[in-house]
Amino acid sequence: QVQLVESGGGLVQSGGSLRLSCAASGFTFSTYAMSWYRQAPGKDRELVASISSASSTTNYANSVKGRFTISRDNAKNTAYLQMNSLKPEDTAVYYCKGVKPSRSDVWGQGTQVTVSS
Repeated sequence: QVQLVESGGGLVQSGGSLRLSCAASGFTFSTYAMSWYRQAPGKDRELVASISSASSTTNYANSVKGRFTISRDNAKNTAYLQMNSLKPEDTAVYYCKGVKPSRSDVWGQGTQVTVSS
């Protein structure tokens, strides 16, 4: 069964940190580029960060540059999003996604991140 499972969300105060994990199963994780998205209430889902299959390339939304770091461990079939200096506007459900040409995208179920002021 092709699956992505996010974990690590929660409630944190402004300025705090969280580390999200995205565990993959049922497909060859190391051949997929991985991304983190987020969706706040009443807003569209937006791309937060992405990383290539071999970790050679990363990209970030301007709103999180310098605060968030995406990484992956292909030996553990897991992607991560380290989030530092969190702000209330970072509050959202965070989703991971796996992408590979000629394959259907794989989405996780999401994990809630709430940042209190």
